[in-house]
Amino acid sequence: MKKIFPLLLTATLMACGKPEPTDTNSKFVPTETVESLAANPERLKVLRQQCKTDRAKLGDELCYRVAEATNRRFLGDGKTPYTPPNESPKF
Repeated sequence: MKKIFPLLLTATLMACGKPEPTDTNSKFVPTETVESLAANPERLKVLRQQCKTDRAKLGDELCYRVAEATNRRFLGDGKTPYTPPNESPKF
């Protein structure tokens, strides 16, 4: 029993380590951040099309960043406050 406990403790601690990345063949370029994609609309357009046609090849992480950059380009940065019109609409 005294020899099993340290062995189980060691095995448990080794299992709790940080997982290694498994996908080494991914085309994901880590320098492409959401900000860099939002600033480059041509690259964003190409990647959006590639995510639609072949998401497995690009990887989910890059496609999530492409989607977030598209949202930021469309919606803005969210820092512009809402300013209602001076006159109410007439229906």
